[in-house]
Amino acid sequence: MNSDIESILISEKELDDIVTNIADQISRDYAGKRLLLLCILKGSVVFMGDLMKKVKIPVEIDFMKVSSYGAATESNPNIKPKIGLDISRNDLSELDILIVEDIIDSGRTLDYLTGYLKHKGAKSVKIATVLDKPERRDPRITLTPDYCGKTIPDKFVVGYGLDYNEKYRALPYIGILSPEAIAKK
Repeated sequence: MNSDIESILISEKELDDIVTNIADQISRDYAGKRLLLLCILKGSVVFMGDLMKKVKIPVEIDFMKVSSYGAATESNPNIKPKIGLDISRNDLSELDILIVEDIIDSGRTLDYLTGYLKHKGAKSVKIATVLDKPERRDPRITLTPDYCGKTIPDKFVVGYGLDYNEKYRALPYIGILSPEAIAKK
């Protein structure tokens, strides 16, 4: 698998520092609030696991699966919710929701989700992401993450939960996938 990586963009140590920094900010900003960390599956599960261990305040967690990539390297404009918040959560008005995302690319998925959660009555909705790729942002989307680990160039990256066709998620770093690996599918 490592031979498919053109170069390492963010090392394991740098990722740990990023998560610690974001967790410290969240702990300060949400002190005394009822915080729900909403993990966007599958790519964000590694970040979520690391983040919730480092946040120093009580948190609730939940998961949502939304598909916009599939087996492609380009985000699909047709957002498809596959699973959602725990259906027992009828009232979101007491919750400050922090969407935990691996990467923001076009921004369409998060634009959809923030609107959906606000419509459902969440007290507040913010976004924490490991990576932001603003060069790829849909020009109609004016989304900016509230907590961001690193802004990256327009390269296809894998590792630390990020995949290509369900591969590379377990890499402990974030690397740029080689064009040869992309061509292999």
